[in-house]
Parts: sequence; structure tokens; C-alpha cells
Amino acid sequence: MAKFNFVDLFCGAGGLSTGLKQAGFNEVFACDFDKWAVETMRANHPKTTIIHEPVQKLTPKKLLELTQGQKVHLVAGGPPCQGFSTIGKGNPEDERNSLFKYFVRTVRVLQPDFVLFENVTGLVSKKNEKTLSEIIKAFKKIGYELKIQVLEAQKYGVPQKRRRTFIVGSKNGEFDFPIPKFDIEKGDKIIPAVTLGEMLKDLKEFHKNVKEDPNHDLQAAKSINERDLARLKCIPEGRCIRYEKDEKQFLPKKLKLGVDWKKIRESRLRENHYHRLSRKKPTPTLNTHNHHYFHPTQARKFTLREFACMQTFPMDYEFKGSRTSVVRQIGNAVPPLLAKSIGLKIKQLLKQQIKSKKKTTLSSDANQKISDIRSRAFLYS
Repeated sequence: MAKFNFVDLFCGAGGLSTGLKQAGFNEVFACDFDKWAVETMRANHPKTTIIHEPVQKLTPKKLLELTQGQKVHLVAGGPPCQGFSTIGKGNPEDERNSLFKYFVRTVRVLQPDFVLFENVTGLVSKKNEKTLSEIIKAFKKIGYELKIQVLEAQKYGVPQKRRRTFIVGSKNGEFDFPIPKFDIEKGDKIIPAVTLGEMLKDLKEFHKNVKEDPNHDLQAAKSINERDLARLKCIPEGRCIRYEKDEKQFLPKKLKLGVDWKKIRESRLRENHYHRLSRKKPTPTLNTHNHHYFHPTQARKFTLREFACMQTFPMDYEFKGSRTSVVRQIGNAVPPLLAKSIGLKIKQLLKQQIKSKKKTTLSSDANQKISDIRSRAFLYS
């Protein structure tokens, strides 16, 4: 069976790496500048060469040394794109621009069949049209056409409502994103999304056979100051405090937040506070702090392991660093199960290309309009 190789730039804790490996890809090397993310990668991917340095240091010479003559079929990663559209137009030294530039350089040097990366949904918004246009031009210049789609994680078996922009590049423009399997209507049935309750149940079963899990520290999760704990105990499952009506409904006078609701913007808190998540639904989007999310029935925060399972990291995946660092690593990650779904589609096409010995020439559809991309990107199912 053919072996398909990939490299992961800006690998973080390894969400993309894990999912692509689960899809059957072989990881040649991964790179990240974050010390603890690299330690997490090394703990879980011992056979992969993990580079702890900025992507800028991956010179063409070093890239060839790292790949040792192996064919790289896929370059994956999460390059920042926020400032890319200013390259060469007034701010060539913008660090965010240069990071993306080096991602493109890696693709140019390694000449993979496919490119894969993730970004926030705002990338396809009208205000970032210039940025997206520059990204498309950069890849077209080195022979790649991009397919762009906003995907919802819960539609692929992830117990989390998470929308992200995924970009897949290929030399012949041939790629269709995986078909959603959950949270959809199929015939006369609705295939429900995987819920937080199902995830917690599976994790409980897993822990029956595990003596110790350093990423499931219940005592640390119970570390809440007395006033916050008292407030939390007043909140029912699936509810939170966001508006004045929530405060009036759930909190007694002595536990009020002390907020002047008439003076704050839109008369609401910026985020949900004391949010007890519901076992009957997927979780909200995880971010890099998640300090307002609480267990549905217990008076505590979620453990790091629970956060990791919300992202579909394997239950024995080991995270390194402080709680703050690990929450950031998990929040920044691509859900492995979603990465696996995309990886399987790419692998299918690679197999077809081998069978047909298809020439990879840029298709005539390469001159796509940004407005067309935007109109298609948000077709979630």
C-alpha cells in the first residue's frame, strides 16, 4: 500500500497531526515555536521529528534535509493570515505576513500534491476580501488552486459547535470537502450531533481502566473561590448569566454581580458567565481560555482531559505545560476527528491519481471570484 507523507507547520498540540495520522498519513516532521506545544507533540508523536523553532528557520536547505528525499504529499498547518494583504504594500515587515510567506515557501520547496490549513471564519468575510485574494494569488503563483469552505465540527462527530474556515490546495483543483454525517437530516430522520453527555459517559468508562490521568485533575478543577462557587451552585444545567434577566432569575441579592446593566454595551455581558454546559448538546466553541465554562452537574470547572475530549483528542493524549498553556493548546487545535475526515478525502484522491497517473495541471477554474467563494463557503451542509 502506498505511503502518503505530510508535514505539519504551526503544529501546536497536534490536532491536525493526530487526525491526519488517523486517516493513514505518515508524518515526516512538525514545527512550532511554542515550547509546551512542542513538548506535547513529542510526548504523543515520538516517531515524528518535532522542530522547536520558528518556521522562518526552515530554509529550503533545511527542508530538504528534514525530508531526506522523501516525497511529501501534503503540507498542513495553521498559518496566521490576518495581515497578509499588506505584503509589499506598505508593511513588508509585518510578522503575520512573513509567517504566511514562509508557509508558502515551504509549499514551493516541497511541491506537495495538496495543501491544507485552517483559519477563523472571518477570513471569508467581506472585510477580509483583500487578504483572501492575496492568499489565492500566492498559491496560484506557485501552481495551486484553492478550495475554501467553512465547516461545522459537530457535523463530523465532534461534540462541539465549532465553525472554522478550511482551505485545501491542489495542483489540479480537484477536491470536494467531506459530506457531513451528523446534525443533519437524512431521509425522514435527523442524525443528531454527538453530545457533551455522550462524551462524558465515554470518558468515565475510559477512566475505569486508568489508574492515573495527570490531565484529569479533579481537585484543580474544583479550585474556585467561595463567591464564584456560591453563584455557580445557583445556575441550572445549560444556563448562564449574560443578561440582567438571568441575574434576576438565578442569583439571590447577596450574590449579585454588581453590574450596572444600563451602562454596559448592549446591556449584556461580553461573554456568558457561570455557564453550565448542557449534556444534551454539543459544547460551544472552545477558545484559548474557556474560563466561563463549567461542568453540567458538578460544582467545578472542566478538567483538561474533558476539554481535550471536546476536541476529540484521544483519551490518552498527554498534554504538557501549565493549565493555562494546555487550555490554549487545546483551544487553538483543529479537532482531530475533523482533520481525519478531510485527510481521508485527500488520501482518496492521492490513490486515484496513482491509479490514473493523472497530470496535475492548474484547472481553468483557478480565476475564481472572492464573492463566489464567500457565497459557497457558508453552505454548511
